[in-house]
Amino acid sequence: MAGRINDEDVKAVRDAVPIDAVVSDYLQLRSAGGGNLKGLCPFHDEKSPSFHVSPSKGFYHCFGCQEGGDTLDFVMKLEHLSFSEAVERLAAQAGITLRYEQGGYGRASQAGERTRLVEAHKAAAEYFADQLSSPEAEIGRRFLAERGFDQAAAQHFGVGYAPAGWDHATRFLRGRGFTDKELITSGISQDGRRGPIDRFRGRLLWPIRDITGEVVGFGARRLREDDQGPKYLNTPETPIYRKSHVLYGIDLAKKDIAKEDRAVVVEGYTDVMACHLAGVTTAIATCGTSFGEGHIKILRRLLMDNSRSEVVFTFDGDAAGQKAALRAFEDDQKFAGKTWIAITPDGQDPCDLRLAKGDEAVRELVDGRSPLFEFAIRSVVAEHNLETAEGRSAALEAAAPIVAQIKDGSIQHEYAVRLAGLVGIPDEQFVVRRVSLLARWKREGRGAKGGGPGGPGAPGQGGRRGGRGRGGPGGDPALEEPPYDDPGFGDPYAEPAGGRTAAPRGASAGARGPAIQLRSPAHRAERELLKVAIQFPQFVAPVFDAYGEDEFTGPPYAVVRRAIVEAGGTEQADDSFLARIREAAPDDAVRALATELAVEPLDLPRRRKPEVGVYAEELLVKVRLAAVEARITELESTARRLEAQRDDGSVAVRQEVWTLQQYRTALLDRGAAALYG
Repeated sequence: MAGRINDEDVKAVRDAVPIDAVVSDYLQLRSAGGGNLKGLCPFHDEKSPSFHVSPSKGFYHCFGCQEGGDTLDFVMKLEHLSFSEAVERLAAQAGITLRYEQGGYGRASQAGERTRLVEAHKAAAEYFADQLSSPEAEIGRRFLAERGFDQAAAQHFGVGYAPAGWDHATRFLRGRGFTDKELITSGISQDGRRGPIDRFRGRLLWPIRDITGEVVGFGARRLREDDQGPKYLNTPETPIYRKSHVLYGIDLAKKDIAKEDRAVVVEGYTDVMACHLAGVTTAIATCGTSFGEGHIKILRRLLMDNSRSEVVFTFDGDAAGQKAALRAFEDDQKFAGKTWIAITPDGQDPCDLRLAKGDEAVRELVDGRSPLFEFAIRSVVAEHNLETAEGRSAALEAAAPIVAQIKDGSIQHEYAVRLAGLVGIPDEQFVVRRVSLLARWKREGRGAKGGGPGGPGAPGQGGRRGGRGRGGPGGDPALEEPPYDDPGFGDPYAEPAGGRTAAPRGASAGARGPAIQLRSPAHRAERELLKVAIQFPQFVAPVFDAYGEDEFTGPPYAVVRRAIVEAGGTEQADDSFLARIREAAPDDAVRALATELAVEPLDLPRRRKPEVGVYAEELLVKVRLAAVEARITELESTARRLEAQRDDGSVAVRQEVWTLQQYRTALLDRGAAALYG
């Protein structure tokens, strides 16, 4: 019987799970001032954090792509869940039992598809882990022991064993209430001649978890010679598992990655285990695919893409390892920090290295890393015959684009000089000029001969001149300033090119009313006052509630002012104040603007940092003064028109002008005190 989730339970879930705790499972958050947090937006690519979270309000907003909402909205949008699935997921985390009512959304007897698939994987992971202690799994335990992993290590990583029979796991999960369709969709089972059979049979299994720690797939290692399948068999693509968007070990490593500003990329499940047990707890691995764009996005959100961060790739020193390292170099420019390479000795991977030389050797491998571009340069140069002029020229043309990609200008110059020595060209300045030219072409998006890995000739490497960062072409963006300092992320007061007016951020293209010139001091003060009213209502109540809607001359701001009134005004503000404002908003555009105003940092004067209360009083005065000035101008025009017509009504108008002029003088002389009588 279909049923909707009880409204009280939905509210309990919202209250029980702090939004910053949920968001922190996906990206690193840092202080944005005023009690708010910021990070790199998970909904669009960016290099400077414009995604803000307000723990006290329970809302988030991105000033780059305008996504915003509460905890449930975040989970729904990021995980592509329905409302009921998002509630069920967070309820499970909070230990809340949900009640269902007849009618509406949701299902009382059956959770959403994603929830069911996650539950199936959780049950399967527990089953496989239990099977590791069975007599049949002795071959799996021996495999682990031979690689230096004891029972405690297996339990820490959830390693399990899939029995060799055709349908042991399938029958177990059927007994747990999962349907054949769900088991096949999950990838745990597959179609057989007489129904579903186990996908993994007679193999050692590693549960693959997403960044929140939920099992979404498995990686299975062949153990027996008579197994004709691949050495490693992974879960196929499913609604909850995409190999290009998961990293093995990310759930265990994410906190240390954010803390240490370093991620270590290894090649296999046992390598991740070896690194973590050796103390390198930032190690992660891809799952049956090369390191790519989806993996980069995960790491960038955790590393905050700052210039201090490091991504260390570990590869074997053989030809395959070198090829993999060069592929990784192509992604170097997608990180603001530095990329490094740690070449394992004698073709050993971290697991073999730990087994042969101990934990310290693994730590030394990572600590002894070298810049990835240095490895790339030497690898490319080594491919050419430097005994001939033609070989030296070809080596220069292949390696110069790599040097041109180095972000730091001084380091780029140093490596250009070093390249001249590596290639054997005595004229160092010739090489330096060549590299500088290629670097300029790259900044301008122009093609170049030679191309090399990720060089100017590589597709997709061109861009706008100078990029987005400050400090000159190609400079790294500053991370510690408000997002609206960078015009690329929507300065709320920035004037568009050509002097055109711009709609306020948060207003959709179809929003009613004329466009607002956001450089207007009046509109700036109105925006700031609304931010204070929503974020710190105690500093403007009850005066703000007496302000007329017409005192907010930006049309969207006037609508937000109206929503605040309908939500009870600042005097009635409590923990649900923003939620009530959002409910009172007439459309999604205004709702988004209200959320944006709730999380946007106050634009406190930079030369003097007043207390919020003082700033609030200044804003109240500015907005009221602007309204008084506008009214005086309007009345003076009316008075002159009436006087020209010899209309006695001009006397009353002049009296009103005089009264407003006295009020203006009081505001200028006494400030906020004049607002209280």
